[in-house]
Amino acid sequence: MGKRGRPRGFDRDAALHKAMEVFWEYGYDGASMTRLTTAMGIASPSLYACFGSKEALFREAVELYGTTVGIPAQQALEEAPTAYEGIRAMLRANIVTFTDPQRPPGCMVVLAAAAGSARNEEVRAFVTERRQAVREVFRQRLRRGVAEGDVPAAADIDALAALYATVLHGLAIQARDGAAPEELRLIIESAMLSAPRAGR
Repeated sequence: MGKRGRPRGFDRDAALHKAMEVFWEYGYDGASMTRLTTAMGIASPSLYACFGSKEALFREAVELYGTTVGIPAQQALEEAPTAYEGIRAMLRANIVTFTDPQRPPGCMVVLAAAAGSARNEEVRAFVTERRQAVREVFRQRLRRGVAEGDVPAAADIDALAALYATVLHGLAIQARDGAAPEELRLIIESAMLSAPRAGR
């Protein structure tokens, strides 16, 4: 009895990593099917058969980014003894990622739909949701800081979370524009100066 179907002739995980890098470098709209299939080493029919569509591939690539590239920054945020130390550590960890010469500069999620995204409303909404999730991560860590006594109870948690999310997004854009790590670290330190401290 013959085998049913045709065996996949490529490593799906490796192909997805390559797709992530293409989306990271060129954004959603700039990642043409030719660029994607060339980087992934597969033909268009194989891409559609394995991932469904360009949009579905992009969504998987964003998830992969979060569960691989994004892990060190998340750990830095959660493991620091205070909220502000965690936020500083997270931002600094992202600088390492954003300026790594072995990777595309900046942040995939921040930059993926920065231009031309109106042509795909679903993608734009998806990326916006992911960026808003980052703000919620900051908000939760600040709330924990209030509970643990290192952030004053009167602090405007929503405003602070929005501030640090904006700083993170700005760092990604500055890194894409070629800013040096030391310049980005100075931006972080300036942003941290306004943080309301417990006991003030």
